[in-house]
Amino acid sequence: MMKLNDGSMKPPRLEIVQSWWGMIGVGDGEREWTVEEKFEKLAEQGYTGILGRFPLPIEADTWRRMLDDYKFSFGVHCFPYRREDLQSFYEQVQVVGADFVNCHIMNNFVVGRAAETLIRDLIDEAKGYSIPFFVETHRGRVTQDLHRTVDYVNAIPDLRLTIDLSHYALAGEMEHISEQASELFDRLLRRTSCIHGRISNGQQIQVDIGPNAEHPLVESYTNLWSKGMAYWLEQADPGDILPVLPELGPPNYAITSDSYIYGGQHRQEISDRWQQALIIKNLFFKAWDAVAANIP
Repeated sequence: MMKLNDGSMKPPRLEIVQSWWGMIGVGDGEREWTVEEKFEKLAEQGYTGILGRFPLPIEADTWRRMLDDYKFSFGVHCFPYRREDLQSFYEQVQVVGADFVNCHIMNNFVVGRAAETLIRDLIDEAKGYSIPFFVETHRGRVTQDLHRTVDYVNAIPDLRLTIDLSHYALAGEMEHISEQASELFDRLLRRTSCIHGRISNGQQIQVDIGPNAEHPLVESYTNLWSKGMAYWLEQADPGDILPVLPELGPPNYAITSDSYIYGGQHRQEISDRWQQALIIKNLFFKAWDAVAANIP
């Protein structure tokens, strides 16, 4: 099963979820919010799900209760090196429960035919379960760079992607999105099953886009997300869901103003990561509205 579907006859729709990794350190300026407070704040802002790693066994019951109380969906990361890793991972999924799997295929030194074989094996293993399986376009993984990932997409028809274009913009030092890059991005966007929202300027993986999304790259990224949504919608059936999420990570992803005080290092993020995530959330709605406006 490679689609996230709620079993209803509702029109295909967007679901705004949040990266739990992106909630590390987020709070009121005085302290980090508790787990319970983070759930509450997310619900207040219209999020309807979370993407993260499995909670520790001691926390699993609490997590399941809060997910159920807030009616949140739960996507979970996995990091397999081989098919057997995915087998044991899905055993855990069956116990804790998850709506989709976001896979980081390890590692970036596996290339060419060996990488294709590994991807095919993992997809084949995932098909034995009822939980959608998406492969993230991420550095430091089998999907290390744009060119090889395009090759995998061309070779493997049922490879579905979690799109995060910031990794390839950074790896390629893309200070703007060129026509050549757009052509290759387009091949990946045709396999969109999930989208991570982060903007890279080609030198930093994650930049502050301003309080009103005035960064000059915002339009390029929003247009690409919109294109991925349009491709997904062309293939969607009733009940299908496209999870999208701001994925603004804590330091060292977040840019900091580092200083050394009395021999110790103090790192202050230059951005309000919570507010920046809300801006990206709104950009996703803007991109979706642009797609909907073109539907006959």
